[in-house]
Amino acid sequence: MSILVIGKFQADTAKFRQALTERAGEFEKMSKAAQAAGGIQHRFGIGDGFVLVSDEWQSIEQFQQFFSDPDLQAFIGSIGAAPVPPELTISEAVASPDQY
Repeated sequence: MSILVIGKFQADTAKFRQALTERAGEFEKMSKAAQAAGGIQHRFGIGDGFVLVSDEWQSIEQFQQFFSDPDLQAFIGSIGAAPVPPELTISEAVASPDQY
């Protein structure tokens, strides 16, 4: 059984957008590390003053271990996230007939 994690980070979205291009290699490195640690899916969204992260992980323990890494936390801060904890929603992933 996998889990879904939705994170809402207050952020400088212009700085984040710029980082997506200028620091693409670092994002790719984090992606590979997340997949090796149990990440299944990952996606960003940008809103008015916030960045949304939508992830699926094999387990909550794997997500927590990855997310607590000091290098990841430093990276998140360096790409525009405000120095406040994100809002995290964690739930069990379930299959449904309308899934796509």
